[in-house]
Amino acid sequence: MPSILFLCVASYARSQLGEGLARKLFPWLRLQNAGSRPSCVNPYAIEALAEVGIDASTHRSKSVADIDSARVDLVITLCAEEVCPAFLGKAERLHWPIPDPAGDDSGLTPADLRNRFRGARDEILRRLEVLGRERGWIS
Repeated sequence: MPSILFLCVASYARSQLGEGLARKLFPWLRLQNAGSRPSCVNPYAIEALAEVGIDASTHRSKSVADIDSARVDLVITLCAEEVCPAFLGKAERLHWPIPDPAGDDSGLTPADLRNRFRGARDEILRRLEVLGRERGWIS
């Protein structure tokens, strides 16, 4: 079974969105997410996925050090403004620079954050649909 690893720094937003969306689109693939500095899953990521019918309430943030590189076929890095974690192994790599929807702007309102998470979710979904068509996983 092919496998995809979604990788970013904290494994709390973009990689969670990627894994959740891919589970809905490609339920037959082995899907994981991880980060170089795992944190906790951002509640806005859980909310953004719930809006499209995906329950991410049991997702957890994981360290890239805990991933068996021999069992990963494709790594999708989602970092934009920060340095993406390194992934050792022979897996194919794609880089999708998606800005961190949580950001570090303390002036963001809950509405701003929801919109940013929705934007990241929708962009990752768009890219997954393109990837799925290119790989013949969806028509």
